[in-house]
Amino acid sequence: QVQLVESGGGLVEAGGSLRLSCAASGRTLSGYAMAWFRQAPGKEREFVVSINWSGGGTYYADSVKGRFTISRDNAKNTVYLQMNSLKPEDTAVYYCAADPNYCSGYGCSHSFYDYWGQGTQVTVSS
Repeated sequence: QVQLVESGGGLVEAGGSLRLSCAASGRTLSGYAMAWFRQAPGKEREFVVSINWSGGGTYYADSVKGRFTISRDNAKNTVYLQMNSLKPEDTAVYYCAADPNYCSGYGCSHSFYDYWGQGTQVTVSS
């Protein structure tokens, strides 16, 4: 199975940027579609974005479309989330997830994904 470790979280002012990384080990990342989710205190874990095995297909939640960009480097076994124009409502723990199948469209819930990282905190101050 694949192990996932997120990094790159931190504290940033509104309007700023952060780049999250998700490093995979144990299995070749190219065999997995990937996604980022986030969970704010007291709220359910919500889908942010997914990417297919090659990186040629992506699907974004409306709340981040145009501000966040997902990418992957299969040679480095790493997936990235570039977050620009951050807002206080983006504050959450961000998780990367992996599954052999690709999910795009409404309904990509956390139950779809088999493998998860431990999360990285993103805090956006106003």
